[in-house]
Amino acid sequence: MRNLVGWALVAVWLVGVPGLVRAQEQPVQPVLRLSLADARARALETSHRLAEARAREAATLAGVDARVAADRPLVSANAGYTRTNHVAEFAVPAAGAGGLTRILYPDVPDNYRTRLDVQWPIYTGGRTDALVRAARAEADAAVAETAVTRADLRLEVSRAFWAVVTGRAAVTVLEQALVRAEANVADARARLNAGLVPPNEVATAEARAARQRMLLVEARNLRDVSAADLARLVGAAPGQEVEPQAVLEDAATAPAARDVLAVEARQQRAERTVLGLRVDLASANRAAAEATRRPQLAVTGGVDYARPNPRIFPRADRWDDSWDAGVSVNWSLWDGGRAAADAAQATFQGEAARQRLLEFDSGLSVEVTQRSLEIASGQAAVAAADEGVRAATEARRVVGERFSAGVIAQSEVLDADLDLLQAQLDRTRALANLRLAEARLDRAIGR
Repeated sequence: MRNLVGWALVAVWLVGVPGLVRAQEQPVQPVLRLSLADARARALETSHRLAEARAREAATLAGVDARVAADRPLVSANAGYTRTNHVAEFAVPAAGAGGLTRILYPDVPDNYRTRLDVQWPIYTGGRTDALVRAARAEADAAVAETAVTRADLRLEVSRAFWAVVTGRAAVTVLEQALVRAEANVADARARLNAGLVPPNEVATAEARAARQRMLLVEARNLRDVSAADLARLVGAAPGQEVEPQAVLEDAATAPAARDVLAVEARQQRAERTVLGLRVDLASANRAAAEATRRPQLAVTGGVDYARPNPRIFPRADRWDDSWDAGVSVNWSLWDGGRAAADAAQATFQGEAARQRLLEFDSGLSVEVTQRSLEIASGQAAVAAADEGVRAATEARRVVGERFSAGVIAQSEVLDADLDLLQAQLDRTRALANLRLAEARLDRAIGR
């Protein structure tokens, strides 16, 4: 039995000690202190979502090059070998050759062929130009969509950044409230021991302190969740703590007039640019579909080098070259309605994009107005919260003096502490909402 226990201890030591050593060897990540501008910059550099949008943008730009290249000559080379069955040679008597014959079609079972071919479309009825316009509109739309993704990412970083700042401020307020609550518990117990208050006063103070602990735990959890989200957005290393460098009390700038902001938003919003380009894309696709009804003209040519060369007569088992050049015309007289269906599809897609653009314009001014009102109401809320904190602080001072003089009960002190706590939390939330409203206004304008 002792041997089994000894071997178990050795096994635990062998398994646990190396893991403990490795854990101790892991370097501690330094705290990442970021301003809002730094957080946005890091997010733009490390975001996988933005990298995906940039890859789609590069793909559409490559598509433009492909459409442009379709109007250039196409040169190709091909080669082949064919084995045929043996045939009876065809020969005719050679004139003046003394009974000799001339073979016109020899038995050549091994056939080799090579060709250098050139095709150059010189007239496509405007189809190639329409496809190039469509590809460029698609590329420009992809660039604008990348700008939309970038703006959404900045807003998301701002939301997470101010959520962390708010969470840290709320934790600070609740920690201070917990200190006051525990001091009230100690004071209540001292008064109970002195016979000045009944036991229920102590129980009430303890209940208030327990509630403060619960609120503090919840606030810390929300702060840590917001910090983890911010760390993900800025691409921080696993386990690295992110500490925002910002002050909620920074003065807010008054927004410009709403009509001015609405005009600026129409000029800068990337979403509006995307919708306008979708209309152009549909128009170009319609032109390309209608161009298939027109004749297609191309220049063709090539050089053949084969053994035997079928263009050389009489046929001979040797390598010969030949060339050809010509002009081809292709005119689709009836395609079963394909061109009409493609044109109708592009027409309705363009109409849908046009209606979406009109809907976006109709809601843009409302969105700008809403964001401006949020800033105005946020500033008013901060002013009211400042007044509430001032009044609650003064009330707590007066209640504390009266309690020290023995005029009022301790429950009134606890109520005053709760009022001060609530006022401080309201001010913190009002400041954070104001900062977030400013970020939303910037997003609505397209800054």
